[in-house]
Amino acid sequence: MSDYRNATTEQWLQWDKDHIWHPYSSMLTPAPMVPVVAAKGVRLTLADGTELIDGMSSWWSAIHGYNHPALNAAATSQLADMSHVMFGGITHPAAASLGKRLVDLTPTPLTKVFISDSGSVAVEVAIKMALQYWYSIGKQNKTRLLALRNGYHGDTFGAMATCDPVTGMHHLFNKVLPSHLFVESPRTAFGNNASDEDMAELKSLLEKHHHELAAVIVEPIVQGAGGMKFYGGDYLRRLRALCDEFDILLIHDEIATGFGRTGKLFACEHADISPDIMCVGKALTGGYLSLAATLCSDRIAEGICNGEAGVFMHGPTFMGNPLACSIANASIDLLLADDWQANIERIEGILKTELASATQLNSVADVRCLGAIGVIELKESVNMCSIQSRFIDKGIWMRPFGKLVYTMPPYIISNDDLRYLCQQIVAAVAEEE
Repeated sequence: MSDYRNATTEQWLQWDKDHIWHPYSSMLTPAPMVPVVAAKGVRLTLADGTELIDGMSSWWSAIHGYNHPALNAAATSQLADMSHVMFGGITHPAAASLGKRLVDLTPTPLTKVFISDSGSVAVEVAIKMALQYWYSIGKQNKTRLLALRNGYHGDTFGAMATCDPVTGMHHLFNKVLPSHLFVESPRTAFGNNASDEDMAELKSLLEKHHHELAAVIVEPIVQGAGGMKFYGGDYLRRLRALCDEFDILLIHDEIATGFGRTGKLFACEHADISPDIMCVGKALTGGYLSLAATLCSDRIAEGICNGEAGVFMHGPTFMGNPLACSIANASIDLLLADDWQANIERIEGILKTELASATQLNSVADVRCLGAIGVIELKESVNMCSIQSRFIDKGIWMRPFGKLVYTMPPYIISNDDLRYLCQQIVAAVAEEE
């Protein structure tokens, strides 16, 4: 059994069907799995030799594509020294370098970095930082958070509690999750200024509940899995000012938006502001290994460490994993080595041109693009099995959800491959009508 490479495709697909629980799937009526055996560049290779252009960057993480020589070399080099070592009482060059790089790249005054295993854990860490900060400085009543409707921050319990309680996939757990406050998502379109009307409910809630609010948590500029909605930077600027006015911390969840995806290195740069706490992940290692980080200001770190505990109360087993940190450093090098911003503008231009024709389809409610993100919003939810089969037949890999058919392609995708990807997306949507 351990020599699985000698198993037939039928054998290991059966093992998968019998035993593996895939994300958001049923074990009673599992959807057919697509058997991938290799990946290189922007293409996934199936067991039968079929190649698919990847339009998802493996849930937005594989920004440099697959099997990249520079990332492979970073992994191989680190393996020769050590793949892992505990982070309690020990440090190593890869983690120290990554921390310095993240501080240099993110907005002032983010100066302290807590490395963790995944995006959801980074959000948990951010929430715990906010709560422990207020507790440590003697304001123990500040224990709630405010989040945006249509927001999504992860699947662990603390993160779930800040996702939209209706559309956020986690309403089944509402009775056991902490009770937080929610405000309507921004109505201000990207590029437009927020009106006083847009901000009225938010200001009212902050004014009424500031004594009990530890933080506001938002996905800056782009709300991801909660609806792929884009909103304007002016909303973020005014939110930052309100948080300062009412003495509430601001947490930015940049797990999906960080490292260039929106056209800025970090989405908060569209508003020229900084949060008190920022979460990054997904593209951090170029999709090679799970790794995330939570950054905070000196104010937060000093407040926590001057408090009762004297330390921040969190410590993942695989925190600061040398292999992941080494690859993350190499991934950042790759991103910054090129004119990444011009590259994202290239991708955005093609997405806007090639997806525009979808607006003529009766089933389409909206088409929107920002940076390396293209979204076709339908009027009704997609038939996942049907449309995914169409995508595969057309030689592309897409993973829609709900009413959203969206693409976040790898940054290395060529113009021809991107045009083909977009054209086949529109064709598949049209055939579903």
